[in-house]
Amino acid sequence: MFSRLLLASLSATVAHAHLAAWHKGMYALNGVSGSVDYNSDDVVTPLWQLPKDQWWFHAVNNVPNFPPADGDYLELPAGKSFTVEIASNRGETTLSFDGQFASDWPDGQTYPADYNVPTCITSPNMHTQNQSQAAGTAFAISYNSDITKVTPDNLVVFSVRYHTPWLRVTSYDVPADMPACPEGGCICSWGWVRRFLTFHSSVLTSSPLSFSKIPNGCGEPNMYHLPYRCMVTGATGTKAVGTPKPPVWCEDDPSSCVTGPKQMLYWNQLDGNNIEVSGYDLAGEARSPAYNSKCGFDDGAQNDIFTGPSISNSGSSGSSSSGSSSGSSSTKTTTVPSSSPTTTNAAPKETATSSSTANSASASASASATSQCKPRKVRRAEARKKRATTMHRRRSAHVY
Repeated sequence: MFSRLLLASLSATVAHAHLAAWHKGMYALNGVSGSVDYNSDDVVTPLWQLPKDQWWFHAVNNVPNFPPADGDYLELPAGKSFTVEIASNRGETTLSFDGQFASDWPDGQTYPADYNVPTCITSPNMHTQNQSQAAGTAFAISYNSDITKVTPDNLVVFSVRYHTPWLRVTSYDVPADMPACPEGGCICSWGWVRRFLTFHSSVLTSSPLSFSKIPNGCGEPNMYHLPYRCMVTGATGTKAVGTPKPPVWCEDDPSSCVTGPKQMLYWNQLDGNNIEVSGYDLAGEARSPAYNSKCGFDDGAQNDIFTGPSISNSGSSGSSSSGSSSGSSSTKTTTVPSSSPTTTNAAPKETATSSSTANSASASASASATSQCKPRKVRRAEARKKRATTMHRRRSAHVY
């Protein structure tokens, strides 16, 4: 009964829901109510025509105020890839209910591999007509542990995945030269800019099998900007990421594309935008910024972002650094099993004995000096008492 009710609740919640990249290292994994919500969808609300202090890191509903649990990071293995789950609700991921409501798709449902809707796919709400038209998504990183210190000028796109969002399980590539994060980790962000809705007349008159030109966008052209606590693992890079520049539309002139580190795409907000477009793309559709070659982004790891100064690789590097700091070398050197005594171990004992003997001698001398100051009668009485005590101890030694 519980499963049926939960499934009904999820279906009602996500019928027109949007999407986010889910991971235990994300902010507001449990929602923004202050309690654990395994059915949370607070982070999937799109950002549209908001002031910067509300759209930045999804502050419109206080997402930055709900950090991940201590020790939970989005791990970024240098030179390899990491995986997140793009879904419309935490309940459709493996992060809730043992994944029983998750499927290959972001809404827990099933669709054909060549899923295509000529107008717009709205279930799941991916705002594309098919996979080839999906706008692309990206991850960016800031080498700051304090989320309040992250700005567009230090948040650098380091990985892009063309033709996403599409399936639930999505992987992103990490540049091999990524340097280690500071102690406390880095702050990362996932972004997606949804495409603007335009239609060719052929879409309205042709049969579903004859579309040679698919409309390049669908739905309100809003965006997503979500925060994560992240950590580069296996880091060996010694060049810092550079200061990112705003990307530009460069489809018609690749030589004008911004090279090197780039900012995320910030578009269609009241303020804080870093890209404006007008006119039509080469396919004849209204221009719409995206994480693809039209705005100068390569698919995969962004290997041209290391334009900063040389740095020592002394920050935190996930499990590698924690392993090396799990115990001090001095502790290992001085710990010797008691069953295997060595000269090194014997020396302190010998020193301690000598010290004890010296202390005893010093104490005896002090006591002797003190006794000489006592009256003779008292000294004789103490001497008799001492001799009697000695004789008693000798007799006691023969009892056993």
